[in-house]
This record gives sequence, structure tokens and C-alpha cells, in this order.
Amino acid sequence: MKEYTLIAGCASGLEGLVGEEVALFGGLEVSPSSGVVTWRGSLETGYRCCLWSRFASRVYLQLAQFPIVDEETVYQRCLEIDWQDHLTEETRFAVSCTLAGKSPITHSRYAALKVKDGLVDSIRNRTGKRPSVQTTRPEVQIHLHVDETTASLSLDLSGESLHRRGYRGSAVKAPLKETLGAAIVALSGWPADPGPLIDPMCGTGTLLIEAALMFGDSAPGLSRSYFGFLGWLGHDAELWDSLVAEALEREDKGLDKNWPLLLGYDADPVAVSAARKNIEKAGLEEHIQIKQAELATLRSPAKAGMLLSNLPYGERLSETEQVSRLYRAFGRIVKQRFPGWKTGVFISNPNLTDSFTLGWENKYKLFNGSIPCRLLIGTVSGQESDFVWSPVEPGGEEDDNEFANRLRKNLKKFLKWAARENITCFRVYDRDLPDYNLSIDLFGKWVHIHEYAPPKTIDPQLAASRMTTALKSVRDILGVRSNRIFVKSRERQKGRQQYQKKGESGKMVEVREGECSFLVNFTDYLDPGLFLDHRPIRQKIYREAKGKRFLNLYGYTGTATVHAAMGGAASTTTVDLSATYLHWAQMNLALNGLTELKNKVEKADCLQWLEESTGTYDLIFIDPPTFSNTKKDKRIFDVQKDHARLIERAMAHLDKDGLLIFSTNFRRFILEERLLSLYEIKDISQDSVPFDFSRNEKIHRCWEIRKKVQTAQGKKWPEAGL
Repeated sequence: MKEYTLIAGCASGLEGLVGEEVALFGGLEVSPSSGVVTWRGSLETGYRCCLWSRFASRVYLQLAQFPIVDEETVYQRCLEIDWQDHLTEETRFAVSCTLAGKSPITHSRYAALKVKDGLVDSIRNRTGKRPSVQTTRPEVQIHLHVDETTASLSLDLSGESLHRRGYRGSAVKAPLKETLGAAIVALSGWPADPGPLIDPMCGTGTLLIEAALMFGDSAPGLSRSYFGFLGWLGHDAELWDSLVAEALEREDKGLDKNWPLLLGYDADPVAVSAARKNIEKAGLEEHIQIKQAELATLRSPAKAGMLLSNLPYGERLSETEQVSRLYRAFGRIVKQRFPGWKTGVFISNPNLTDSFTLGWENKYKLFNGSIPCRLLIGTVSGQESDFVWSPVEPGGEEDDNEFANRLRKNLKKFLKWAARENITCFRVYDRDLPDYNLSIDLFGKWVHIHEYAPPKTIDPQLAASRMTTALKSVRDILGVRSNRIFVKSRERQKGRQQYQKKGESGKMVEVREGECSFLVNFTDYLDPGLFLDHRPIRQKIYREAKGKRFLNLYGYTGTATVHAAMGGAASTTTVDLSATYLHWAQMNLALNGLTELKNKVEKADCLQWLEESTGTYDLIFIDPPTFSNTKKDKRIFDVQKDHARLIERAMAHLDKDGLLIFSTNFRRFILEERLLSLYEIKDISQDSVPFDFSRNEKIHRCWEIRKKVQTAQGKKWPEAGL
């Protein structure tokens, strides 16, 4: 049996996998090196590699190897090769060339041209005729590889890259090559323990298809119609046919096995459609399920299995922070819902590895094209418990003051209530004592304090002394260090001053509210990005939103939008004029595993947007500023003067059975009477104030607004539901 030198090309990082395959195919003296695996073996080993390799990109049969000096060396050596053993004057052929290292040849196209000239001249000298070149799917493909000292001339048995399995009909942005997808599955360890396999962001389904081909013992090259050896004179058709017959028999047996759950999700309907078409083309529609869903909705179908996904990369700097939040959502969701499962994620930015807050047992360096990537593999541990406050018991006389006593009393009441209601962000003190003019909010393990400006009749030194006492009591009673306490001075605000920047740290921390997670910033803005007094309104939106089209005007950081989306809204739209807050909203969406495919954010003046938009919504939330102006466009908004116009424009976009919720923190606000004659309006202010703000019932006003409809006499207005 004739023995050849054969070479398999592959992506960097896959050499070990290819080497293991080649050994199984019968290859001898297997030698992996950067991007290639070389071996000695029969033609059958080369054919098996073309048919069965899941990780190799090309398979070459070496024809000659010689020292290289320049392009003329290539031409002269090509004249010496017996080309008539490989092709005839009627054969259509092509030549490719790759250069590596400090090659003495600098132009690959010119080197390929010299191979073509040598081949053509050699055959013409013997037959008087010359073969012709065909660049697309030639009958024979010749490949020249040149490094610093040596040139290797080979027959390309694969003809075209082996990642082209034949099942991919359509693709979305940044598709994963099939060979790399197979490597990700193999390195994850799933084939050795083939339980349920879920890809929560499956794209066109590559990982699932490659996993199915492995489990079903299906040769990845079985569906290909073209190989580079089919027009080669040395082709052994009988051998090839026998290998194909063997592969078909193995595939039939694989299809009869008991298959595990193979399930993919993607939020993009285009990707879902493409994945289903690819799966059908691969003949695997009975074994792989694809559903349209966002990461936020992911649920475990079994006690154990494998979560494996090629996650969004965020290659542009502007996307990195948002992708980091998405990775955080992935980690939190799998810890909550998939304890004990194995998980594998393929990412491009190693700096984001810690974003998942997961423990990784193995990390592999791989490449997706030219992009250096990481494959992270680990076992999911359970979710950490929420932080629980444990106030310190009273100490000495220094701990016995009016403020400390009131704070302890409040904590006893509010901590018990918060634990019962599963609330982690709430107010525990709100100017309860005239001499201590501040409010204290707990955001998870963080303390956020607002000091209000004292009356002019109070001595500034006395006010400062009282504040010092209060801060010491907060630290001592809560047992918290100063680095978890944030203090801001709050004066009467004009317009949207409460939204204006106070610092430049940009540091965000994550907090939880119900099923939602949010980013808050305690340093840069007077308000941290989550209005605690609107908690019941957000909870109502969560309950009302399922299956509905939700619009959030003056959307701020998108907290209401996240509640609507997590509550099952069919779609959400968030409108605000601030690019900063819209970016914040986008990060909050990503932090909850929500995509902008269903959750649009739009930068616009809300009144103008309402005038120009044509959309219809089932649920609208409006929480406008009391006053705002923009110097650039000379826009002025006054909630008292402009609320009627705002509500009327919004109601024009409300479905006939829809609900608009309007809220304002302007304490002297008066709803225009004309609106009462136009719409069904119910004041729900009292019900919308949460327990921790009940001492201050006028913190905001809130109304439910519906279109007037013909109703039966005596029909009761529905309960507010707060």
C-alpha cells in the first residue's frame, strides 16, 4: 500500500484535536505544529480526514518539498514533477499559495503564477497541449506553501474548506465556522456525557448541529458534493465509495439511538429562521428544537446538563460595557436556574471573564478567524444569598441619642417588612426628626444618604454637628464601613437638576428589585438611577405588561421598561432626550438578559416624538420632569403647563383598551379639568406610595388614564391593583 505525506490545516488552537482525529484515521508519525498536523499514511487516511474530520480546514497530499530561493526555483521544480500522474491536458485546475514567516517570496499571487506556468509548460512539453485554469471548484487544486527555507507543493484533497459541511444555507452577522463550532462542543466535554444541551443564544444553530452530528456519529463531510480529489487521476473511486457507504451505515445507526434534548434559543427571529433551515438541511429537525426567546426567559428543563453558547463579542469599545452587563446577566441567570449544570461560553474579550461571576475549571485560547477568543468551561454553583442587614445591638452611652433611637426603631419595622416582601432597596429614614434633616436609603448592602439644606434660622455649625452624629450612628448601628456609605447634600431643585452630573467616577453597582436587576450610581448624580417611591408603579407595570406593547416616555434609566419586559411585554419602546440615560437603560436591559430587538430605545424629545410617531401601544408610562430646558434646541417643558398636551398626544397612541399611567413629583401639580371630560381618569396616588414612603404621602401624584368607552350602567371601575 502506497504511503504519502499528508497535511491537515486548521485554526490555531485546534491542532491537538486534529492530531487525535488523524491518529484514529490510521495516520502514523502524527506531528502537530502551529496551524497544521502532518502525518504519514495511506490514501485512505487522507480520505477519512476529508470525510470525518470535524476540526480540520484543509487536507493536503504532498507532491514535492524542496529548498526555496526565489520564484524561479518554484518554476524549475514544477517542470520536474510528473504532472501526467495527476491530471491531463483536459483537466481544469487552479493554484493557491500561502506564505509563512520571513519567506524569501513576498508575493503569493506571483508564486502561484510560477507554479501554474511550470505545470502548464511541463504538460505541454510532453503532449503538445496545455490544461486550462478554473478558479471556482476546479477538478484539481494545487497548493504551494512557502516558509523561510522550504517550499511544499501539494494536492488539495479537500478542494475547499472543510467547514463547508453543506447544511448552512443562510447566516446572520458573524457566523461561527462549523469546524470551530465542533471544537467548542468537543472541548466542552459534552460528547463524553451527552445529557441535555442548551444554547441560549444559538444564532444559526452551528453548535447544536455540530453536537448532533457528533452524537449521531454522522460524518461532517457526508453532505458535501465537492472534494478536490474527485478530478485527480490518482483518485481511488472504489475506496471512496466504500468509505461513504460505511459513513451512511454509521449515520443510520446513530439516528436510531435515544437522543438527548438539544435545544436552542435566540431573540432574533431572523436567526431562528436561519437555524431551523440549517437544521432541516442537515436532516436533524427531529432532534434539535429552536425557539425564539430572550436570555431573560431561560429556564432549566432538567436537573443537570450542559449550557453552551457563542456569546456576543462587543468588539467595538462602545459595546464592551453593554456586553459585560449581558455576561453578568448570563452568570446570574444560570446560578439562579441551572445549579449543578456545566456551562461553556465562547467570548472574544478575556478582560470580561470575571463579568460572569462564575468559576471556570478550564480556559482555552482559540481563534474565530483573526479574532483571539476564549472558551471558558465550568460547573455552575448555586446563587449567593442576598445581603441581609443585621443591626448592631446598642452599646454604651455614646450610642444613646435621639437619632440613633429613631433609626433603630425604623430599622426594626422596615427590615422586617422588606424581608417579608422580598424588597432589597428601600427607605429607612425620611426626615422623621426635625433636627436631623436627612433621608436614608438602603440599596442592597449600600447606604445612600441625602442631607437636606437646613433652614436659614439654624446655625450651620449645629447642623454640621448633627449630621456628624447621624453619620456615626448609621455606621455603628448598621455595622458598615464608610466606603459603603454615600452622602449627598440636597437643596431645592429647579427643573431636572436632580438628573445633572455631580461627579465623574462612572462606577455602577448592581441591585435587585423583584425579578429585575438594576445598575445604580451613587457618586455622579443626585439620584442614583432608581426612584424608590415608584416601586409600586413598576410592580404594577410588571403585572400589566404581559403580551402588551409598552411605551416608556421620559424613560430615564429604563427601570420601568425592564419591569415591563421581564413581565412578558410583547415589545417595549423607551424614549428620552438624554443619550447618557438611554445608554444606562440599554445597560439595564442587557443586565437582565434583554435585547434591543424587542426593546427599542430612542433618543428624542418626547412631545415631538409623539407627534411624529405612528405606533400604537397597550400600556404607556409617563413620568416627566417638573421642568426642563435644552439650550441647543431651545426646548422648554413645564409639567404644569404642558401636561395636557403631553397626555393628549400620548392618548392618540394608546389602543382603545389600553392603559396610560401618568406620574409627577411636582407637589403643587393640578391636573387640568378638561382632561377629565376627555378620558376616564382615576387618581391612584395613595395606592402608589410604598410603605417605606407612607410617612410622606405627597411624594408623588399618579393617575390611571383610559379612553372613554360605552359601559353598562352601574359597572364598577376596575381596582387600581397596587
